[in-house]
Amino acid sequence: MDVTGAYRESRDQLLALRGEHARAVTEFRWPQLGEQFNWAIDWFDAIARDNDRPALVIVEEDGSELRRSFADMAAASDRLAGWLSSRGVRRGESVVLMLDNQVELWESMLAIMKLGAVIVPTTTAVGPAELIDRIFRSGAQHVIANAADTSKFTDVPGAYGRISVGPADGWADLREAASSPARPVTHPGTGPGDPLLHYFTSGTTSRPKLVEHTQVSYPVGHLATMYFLGLRPGDVHLNISSPGWAKHAWSCFFAPWIAEATILVCNYRRFDPVMLLDRLRRWEVSTFCAPPTVWRMLINSDLGERPGALREVIGAGEPLNPEVIEQVERAWDLKLRDGFGQTETTAQVANTPGSELRPGSMGRALPGVPVVLVDPATGRPVEGSGEGEICLDLAQHPLPLMTGYRNDAERNDAAMDGGFYHTGDVATIDEDGYITYVGRTDDVFKASDYKISPFELESVLIEHPAVAEAAVVPSPDPVRLAVPKAYIALAPGHAPDKTTACEILRYAREHLAPYQRVRRLEFFDLPKTISGKIRRVELRAREDESAGQNLEWRDDQFPELRS
Repeated sequence: MDVTGAYRESRDQLLALRGEHARAVTEFRWPQLGEQFNWAIDWFDAIARDNDRPALVIVEEDGSELRRSFADMAAASDRLAGWLSSRGVRRGESVVLMLDNQVELWESMLAIMKLGAVIVPTTTAVGPAELIDRIFRSGAQHVIANAADTSKFTDVPGAYGRISVGPADGWADLREAASSPARPVTHPGTGPGDPLLHYFTSGTTSRPKLVEHTQVSYPVGHLATMYFLGLRPGDVHLNISSPGWAKHAWSCFFAPWIAEATILVCNYRRFDPVMLLDRLRRWEVSTFCAPPTVWRMLINSDLGERPGALREVIGAGEPLNPEVIEQVERAWDLKLRDGFGQTETTAQVANTPGSELRPGSMGRALPGVPVVLVDPATGRPVEGSGEGEICLDLAQHPLPLMTGYRNDAERNDAAMDGGFYHTGDVATIDEDGYITYVGRTDDVFKASDYKISPFELESVLIEHPAVAEAAVVPSPDPVRLAVPKAYIALAPGHAPDKTTACEILRYAREHLAPYQRVRRLEFFDLPKTISGKIRRVELRAREDESAGQNLEWRDDQFPELRS
């Protein structure tokens, strides 16, 4: 069997086992691909040639659309690959790709793959200082960026080739490739272990790590992500995600095209939940994935009737709060499913279509992904039920796992210590294999000798209508050593005053166990990474440096809250 046939067989096996999670875990096998594999040629071109079904639809804020068929994308990426080759892009060379949600992003991803070069996805939100770091650490030999962003590279040193989308002084215009002949690209001879993607992590606790993925770890590993999302051939899939981050590749590139589904992209300058709901209905979206923040905004704007074609709704990027899941099910009679994965891997754990959903749980280990919970005290997997760090068993050669952190031996050794890949996330597991998220290993803390999961407390706090976002950290205390403190970003229409603070503290008191009581509260503009994740490490440092000196509210200031 050729590599395309082997890939399709594994894909079809998962499609056939939809709704049968236990069987899928037992029976699924990754495809045997031999010595050469290139996803863009061996899979995408194989399904795209002479295929007029829509592969990509981009809808702008004014309702205008750009539509490309699978055949269009195959031909356009052939043209671009030939043009990039004429500009000196070669197999193994790194290409920083810094584009928005525009057709050139997808064409470039395919074209760079076809040449056997390495893609370095980069968000357009980065500034010159971050670009200097990324160019240097990735060893970038080429950059592709929009003409409007080329000025960011003025003071970024390096002998890298400069390619812009649109005219820019000193940069070659990528749009010239449209006049090139669409000749199929010769297979570059890439092997399964050759590098394909270099991703910078979001850096919530430290300097961003540089993750290396191979020709198979994402292109093949995302078969498991396809299973998690519940994608089928012919679906229209909408994912809310920004280019430059791994989740965009998960759900706006690999998983939908593995399933032969249409990728729908809805662009906007400012998020508008009413407009998004309209797009779901108008474009007959069948599968929809969005981060919890978007789901909360949709709920607050009134979900209305379920869009007629919608079959699967998914949350990703951060753990889902139970209240959000319940409200979506009440409005749409659909189970909002979530899962867990990282830039370093594809999806690892998920509530898959047709599976029982257990309150608070993010599901079970996905087919082909050897997830174990490791007890930090013993360094061994938890037997039966218990709590531990989410890890992958390296003895089972997890295909979706990164090669490692480039040029970072210390952090790489720590991540792969003891025969396991360590995610840095703590969870519990029950007798049936359902895994419930607790928090990052460096976020979980003790108060009065009780273990506190910030996520659990935050899930309760955001149920209060005044709370838009919350982050819980330990605040030093002379009696308890530490107490839970909540940093709160308020929803519109609520004042950062004593009354609001009392209401939120009362709500937390009524809905949390006594040992989990939020004892301090501060209204604050939460620090975030450029990918939008809260940097609790900054808040913890703030508490360590200036505890008691900040403008905070304490539960002992409110007589009405005393027992």
